[in-house]
Amino acid sequence: MKIYLVGGAVRDALLGLKPGDRDWVVVGSTQAEMEARGFKAVGKDFPVFLHPDSGEEYALARTERKSGRGYRGFVVDADPSVSLEEDLQRRDFTINAIARDEESGALVDPWGGVRDIEQRVLRHVGPAFVEDPLRVLRAARFMARFAPLGFTLAPETAELMRQIAASGELDALVPERIWQELRRALTLPKPSAFLRCLHDTNALASILPEVDALYGVPQRAEFHPEVDTGVHQEMVSDMAAQLAPGNDLIGFAALTHDLGKALTPQDELPRHIMHEQLGLKPLARLCERLKIPVDHRLLAEAVCREHLNVHRIDELRDATVLELIQRCDGFRRPERIAQMALACECDKRGRLGFEDSDYPQRATLQRLHAAALAINARDIATEGLQGPAIGEALKRARIDAINAAR
Repeated sequence: MKIYLVGGAVRDALLGLKPGDRDWVVVGSTQAEMEARGFKAVGKDFPVFLHPDSGEEYALARTERKSGRGYRGFVVDADPSVSLEEDLQRRDFTINAIARDEESGALVDPWGGVRDIEQRVLRHVGPAFVEDPLRVLRAARFMARFAPLGFTLAPETAELMRQIAASGELDALVPERIWQELRRALTLPKPSAFLRCLHDTNALASILPEVDALYGVPQRAEFHPEVDTGVHQEMVSDMAAQLAPGNDLIGFAALTHDLGKALTPQDELPRHIMHEQLGLKPLARLCERLKIPVDHRLLAEAVCREHLNVHRIDELRDATVLELIQRCDGFRRPERIAQMALACECDKRGRLGFEDSDYPQRATLQRLHAAALAINARDIATEGLQGPAIGEALKRARIDAINAAR
């Protein structure tokens, strides 16, 4: 029995990054032997065990053979005769197909992963890459993580991703798995690389058609020097990663704020009249299809509907500001206003030449919201008032508070 450290822990160490969870592969063993050594079996689809002391995952070396449609259609063979090289061959990318001997520390690198790390290339291991459509999303997510380190996608890997997109296999991905990959991508340093990777391989039209439709749609150059709405969306997503690192809630709202621009009639371009209202329907379709969590959906709706109002907050009447806060449920869910203001800043600064610009509207909205939030019915004179009259008095007091906070 031989044990090797594999996958991300080996890759990240070679990249000089702090490794995350460690995964191990065991060659030449059986489930009975592993259990006899105190390992606890936890794998459903293939033999995976938890170490009795460290709790780390140990998997028997295995091969996989395509047996059906989608990313679950595989037959697994974990016979003791399966070699380490065979196990590494089934992995997705060469940079993930490197092993380190537990005893000697020597690297085992049959597929050139070390070379690709040095050259900063994300490359598939072999032709079996096309058998698992989930690898298209994984490739895009890895680009979102590693593009800042200089990684590029190997042309031959991009071509295989196009083949998968053309085959219709992406339709076999379940919504929960797509959301899981998207959510993780939105927490990484460069979400634009995720979007661009999928768009350039014709996969974004299957995964996020509402976002893919933004590419090639022109905007007014005086407000959007980058012109292309798809490029703007990439910049907004990257700004969200910069201003709210690791926050997929802000990232999702930033990703979906401009979906309505894809619906602008041709004769109105490059203007986008009422795009914030038009965007609510495609946003609802996206959320329903991918089963997006409620908090993400509600914030995304608020940002989509209100981002132009937030941009011109100084021009809004005091009563209009109060209505905006109420529409966003800002009294019951006060955190949503701060989140919306941050997402709107991502929109404003996610433009060519605006990356370092100030966005005082964020502080203004939060200040006016705090002023309105501080007014409660018990704090105002309601003696002799009943029912709707109390609510009207509260409304007037909050408008006055907003005015005083200007």
